[in-house]
Amino acid sequence: MQTDPNQVHTINQLRVFVTQTLCQHNDFEEGIFQVTERILTRGKRPCGIFFCLHGPRSVKLTAVWETEKNSILFYGQTGERFQKTALPQALPITTVTNPT
Repeated sequence: MQTDPNQVHTINQLRVFVTQTLCQHNDFEEGIFQVTERILTRGKRPCGIFFCLHGPRSVKLTAVWETEKNSILFYGQTGERFQKTALPQALPITTVTNPT
């Protein structure tokens, strides 16, 4: 069951939401494929996170959470955007750590 974007209050909940959305869009089983992330910066200040799900046969699905508009843009394997989700509550970027 997918997390409701209204229930995303922490960076870990954001990770779960992004992973679930990418997996469900492509009918992938959750937890099977690696998801990497990179902190995005603008002028040395963090401004978002780039997520990449590494699927089968070199398929890469991506999402970008950008802090200014507090939204997540989801992209399919050919680079087309398939969803934009606005988060109702801003997440503190200072809590972002790069687990990969």
